Amino acid sequence: MKGFCVDGSIVNYTKVAAYLGAAFTISVGCIGPAIGQAMVASKALESVGKNPESYGNISKMMILPLILIETGSIYCLIISLMLLFFS
Repeated sequence: MKGFCVDGSIVNYTKVAAYLGAAFTISVGCIGPAIGQAMVASKALESVGKNPESYGNISKMMILPLILIETGSIYCLIISLMLLFFS
């Protein structure tokens, strides 16, 4: 779908929508995982501060939730790249 002329060139609305969608997806979609990872790390460090001997167990138990939280931002990155390159 073609749009209006700007400086002699025609603006393609689908490209503009894809770029805006990619920007929105990567910016908003990474806020939640960032906050989630910060909360997990905060609670883990708080637990280590209360009981320093359990550092090994807490760090092992912290890895899986961090991996699961990170998948949300990776999915947002993949969707943004698909919008940019396949639109």
